[in-house]
Amino acid sequence: MSNSSRITVAFGDGIGPEIMTSTLEIMKAAGARLECDVIEIGEKVYKSGHSSGIAPESWDILRRNKIFLKAPITTPQGGGFKSLNVTIRKGLGLYANVRPNLSYAPIVKCIHPKMDLVIVRENEEDLYAGIEHRQSEDVYQCLKILSRPGTEKIIRYAFEYAKRNGRKKVTCLSKDNIMKLTDGMFHKVFDEVAKEYPGIETDHKIIDIGAAFVAERPQIFDVIVTLNLYGDIISDIAAQVSGSVGLASSANIGDHGAMFEAIHGSAPDIAGKDIANPSGLLLSAVDMLVHLGQGDVATKIHNAWLKTMEDGVHTGDIYDPTISQQKVGTQGFTQSVIQRLGQKPEKMKPVNYQAGAGPLVIQLKSQYKESKKVFKGIDIFIADKSRNAEKLANGLNQVKHENLKLKMITNRGVKVWPEGLPETFCTDHFRTRWMWAGNEANAQSLTTVYEFISKVSAQGFDVIKTENLYSFDGLDQYSLGQGE
Repeated sequence: MSNSSRITVAFGDGIGPEIMTSTLEIMKAAGARLECDVIEIGEKVYKSGHSSGIAPESWDILRRNKIFLKAPITTPQGGGFKSLNVTIRKGLGLYANVRPNLSYAPIVKCIHPKMDLVIVRENEEDLYAGIEHRQSEDVYQCLKILSRPGTEKIIRYAFEYAKRNGRKKVTCLSKDNIMKLTDGMFHKVFDEVAKEYPGIETDHKIIDIGAAFVAERPQIFDVIVTLNLYGDIISDIAAQVSGSVGLASSANIGDHGAMFEAIHGSAPDIAGKDIANPSGLLLSAVDMLVHLGQGDVATKIHNAWLKTMEDGVHTGDIYDPTISQQKVGTQGFTQSVIQRLGQKPEKMKPVNYQAGAGPLVIQLKSQYKESKKVFKGIDIFIADKSRNAEKLANGLNQVKHENLKLKMITNRGVKVWPEGLPETFCTDHFRTRWMWAGNEANAQSLTTVYEFISKVSAQGFDVIKTENLYSFDGLDQYSLGQGE
């Protein structure tokens, strides 16, 4: 097969084999220039002893082919099984999750007939870094990790996507009114990068009202760029209000490969019944063909799908007797799309993808200078069964250090000493903040700090973690206690 692309295919679990068979059949009929290597992932692989849901030898195929078309899988409950999607995204550096959400009114019943937005979600960082600990009887912790390079890359991708696809506006969603360092940095980088795209309108919204607007008035958005967890949540909201989660596609893009998948699950309750809608996976395959530079084939398939939908040939999940003309199963829908290859929709706007456009390549442009980093103090986290801040403070003040002074104790972020409020509920997990009172700390000074931590522990205090406090270029880069 000349000028073909070799891809990796996984048929998955539940309805996966049915909708993947349908998708491959349509692509073949449309003349897609592909060669496929099939790997097994999902439930069987989990149960065979691979906790990640993928065998080691399959990684070699994925890394060689670089492009992965994946059907949904079933992750067994319990047993410490890791999310395969997260593992693949992070393992292969697929930093951008791109989810288009378009209403197909009037051919599919929809709350918002003018909805046409794309969510660009950061895929590797945030709370999905998956770094969690139980630190005391009462308290569990999950670390929120954001890097400046990772942030810049996803934001640049959103702007470049908008530029390539003729989009007019990019909106940033964050929670920087509360998480002033992490989400604050995301918003700041967004504002910096936005200056390089004067032809694109920009705005920022706090994630809670932003999510409400996605559900209630999505037509105000064009491209949304946001952090991992927020993007995961609003993507499903957007997919649902656009008509059906079953119609939504998803692309996971990185520098060294890409994965394309429907956003819905494996739906084992309807597996093997020939009623599953293959549209989400088929439209993901359309995105894949564009990524591979086969925009001509992608155009043919997408227009045939639109014509099928426009003609009222619908699977059961979107069938409505007041709108639809014919209720079909998976195979019936597949053949209907194939019969319309080469046709264009008449009521819906036809698509026309660029031939040979290929993947977006993002280059970081910011020059990161060396900051002046100064030690300001240390937070020592202590588990204390008494759950009594005053008692804890009295004990800690007996542990002396000439340059470290106990400034504050918080519980779940709220100041409880000195002068805490009696109504504040305390767990057994306390943050004790010690500020450096001497001259600017150096490496030798830090050695005495670490010795002090050992001294605190030796006095019978249960030290469960520490965090150094720093300023960078004269700005303190640590949060205050609530109430401080």
